[in-house]
Amino acid sequence: MNDNHRRTYEKFVRVRGFGETHGSDFLATSLGHQLFLDIGTVVADFNSHAAAEASGHGDARQGTELRALARAALRERMEGIVRTARALGDEVPGIQDKFRMPRGSNDRDLINAARAFKADAEPLKAHFIAHEMPADFLEELQEDIDDFESAMSDQSTGVGNRVAAGAALDELIQRGNDIVRKLDAIVRNKYANNPAVLAEWTSASHTERAPRRAKPDQPPATPTT
Repeated sequence: MNDNHRRTYEKFVRVRGFGETHGSDFLATSLGHQLFLDIGTVVADFNSHAAAEASGHGDARQGTELRALARAALRERMEGIVRTARALGDEVPGIQDKFRMPRGSNDRDLINAARAFKADAEPLKAHFIAHEMPADFLEELQEDIDDFESAMSDQSTGVGNRVAAGAALDELIQRGNDIVRKLDAIVRNKYANNPAVLAEWTSASHTERAPRRAKPDQPPATPTT
């Protein structure tokens, strides 16, 4: 939840509180009564989506860390295969051309290369094992591929949930502001002769301004001669 969301949410909470304080002044069948109920629903929905956004942010951050770990594990496994392929150059001509780490840092390229490593190493498995590679090194490579793809998917899901919750908050702000705008006319008409309540409403229904950033101190001007 960004600062704009937070300040607007606080306004909605104040408006809901105004309605709870003065709700008895409005008939249960009146538009004003219904709008105060609606702003209460907006506050409840806001809390729900804000929690979802925070959760999505945490999931995305965790997904980023797990993705980095899974990427490192996969690269280490592949580099072991590349190193062994170099040692096999005399036994299997051209083997080094089959096992090269991809250039750049694209994760999808890394996964595609890992799958190619697995396919190309399958018929040469005995050669790799003779050079002390684990007997299940191809199965371990597949596990690393699966773990990396799972981490990428989890990170993407977390980011998607965070973005969706943020969009929902934007929609709630628009809906809540529409309600407050309608209530503003109703409340000012209702309490036209009650300046104290009107002052209370004005305080409740305004959105706090963002604090201004202090300007950096200007260095003193150099006197001219």
